[in-house]
Amino acid sequence: MKILVASGNEGKIKEIKSILKEFDIITLNDIKNTVEVIEDGKTFEENAKKKAKEIYEQTLIPCLADDSGICIQEYNGWPGVKTARFLGEDKASNKNAKERNEYILNKMQGLEKEKRKVDNITVIAYYDGKKFKIGRGILSGIIAEEAKGENGFGFDEIFELEDGRTLAQLTKEEKNSISSRKKALQEIKRQIIS
Repeated sequence: MKILVASGNEGKIKEIKSILKEFDIITLNDIKNTVEVIEDGKTFEENAKKKAKEIYEQTLIPCLADDSGICIQEYNGWPGVKTARFLGEDKASNKNAKERNEYILNKMQGLEKEKRKVDNITVIAYYDGKKFKIGRGILSGIIAEEAKGENGFGFDEIFELEDGRTLAQLTKEEKNSISSRKKALQEIKRQIIS
């Protein structure tokens, strides 16, 4: 079964392909589609559903879209749905991740560990032209005091787990085994297969 992933993020696509091995995963690049969906929803779910539906309507291929981000408890869930865009739309690409991460580290400088709690939330919407299937995943940790690690993308270098390692210090296999995206994808996979 063919599923179109509504993302150009190489890190995300690799993760999805490794988790959804049973499906023929294609990307917007594969079909030369450059559609830009404006993510103006107030929740991760609204953004994911909007992307999946708009891209399905253009391509007529069952579509998988996600929205994810980090929600820092000390700041009432900030940056949340604005995780990629809180420095502005022009800073939303993955190449600006280090700049966003430095901003967060500076903002949280001096805060003790219990005030550094963070949830990485992923919501995935699958749309086949008839109805939505929704998967959700949460991974909890803390914001590290400094960026660590070379693997991963986005905020991985500042998202610290209980063992003291950041997501960017894990192997791809280790990260995929615990990620919020994996949890959401497994939920979606169960719904698609059943």
